[in-house]
This record gives sequence, C-alpha cells and structure tokens, in this order.
Amino acid sequence: MARYTNFFMTGAPKEEVHQGLVSALEGCGLDLVYQDPVYIVAKEKPGQVSFAQLTTVELLLNPPTIETGGAKIDLVVKNEELPLRQQNHCREVFTQVNQAISEANAQAPSEANVSTSSVN
Repeated sequence: MARYTNFFMTGAPKEEVHQGLVSALEGCGLDLVYQDPVYIVAKEKPGQVSFAQLTTVELLLNPPTIETGGAKIDLVVKNEELPLRQQNHCREVFTQVNQAISEANAQAPSEANVSTSSVN
C-alpha cells in the first residue's frame, strides 16, 4: 500500500481553510466522499486507472493551539498499489493535491509549511 503524508500550518479562519481545501480537492478532479468541519475524504473517479491505483485523500483539520498559534492540516494520500517505483500513481496524486493545497494555503495567511513524506 502506498501512503504519503504531509501537514500544513495556517493562521486563516477555520471556515475559510475548510472551503479552500474543498475547492483544492475539487480542482484536482477528486470526488468528495465525506466532509464535516474537521475531516474531509475525497476519492479519485474510477475509469482512468486500475482499481488498486485509485487514491483516497484524507484531510484532518486540527484546531489552533497555543504552541503552534495556528491550525494544523494533516494530509494523507493512499491507495492499494505497491510502490515498486518511486514515481507511482499515488505519489503523482499526492504531488498534485499537495501543490493545490499549498496554493490555496498561500492565498490565506500562513505561518509555516512543513512537509514530510513516507511510504508504507
């Protein structure tokens, strides 16, 4: 299973961040499966790649804390594909979503953007 993670810090209001994330996911051609004020799940539309390559994107919005001073957004992009190559479909979708969120986050006041990636 391929799995890539990242997190963002933002100082923008929660409602603005949530709407920006939804717009970013829709801009990447993903279907929203579930959303509430703190959690968003989107999936790729079937038909372009094999079933095992279809990605799921999860976003968790953590409230601001005194230590960080801003809200934290956790991003997970995963699929059932074995990541036998460094450039695989899951990583391509991760890069696309990461870029879209970075651009949406850049339009709002942000304090930091720290990136971590991993494959399980």
